[in-house]
Amino acid sequence: MPRGMGRGYGRGFFPYSPFGGLYWLIDVILLVAMLCILFKLFLVAAPYVIALVVIMLIRSFLRPRPFFGPRSWF
Repeated sequence: MPRGMGRGYGRGFFPYSPFGGLYWLIDVILLVAMLCILFKLFLVAAPYVIALVVIMLIRSFLRPRPFFGPRSWF
């Protein structure tokens, strides 16, 4: 039987807790692991994003453009 509400999903009375047993501990461990991986991925990717934005800003200021023309990023 899968975890969750079981057969009484649509009813108001649940004879057992939806997170009974040690499944809540597994859920918490998986959630913390996913958040740690996402945080580490953000730490790795953030310098690259900042460097790309700085390079694009420098390039946009160094490129000659017409006085009344549109300012494009590419």
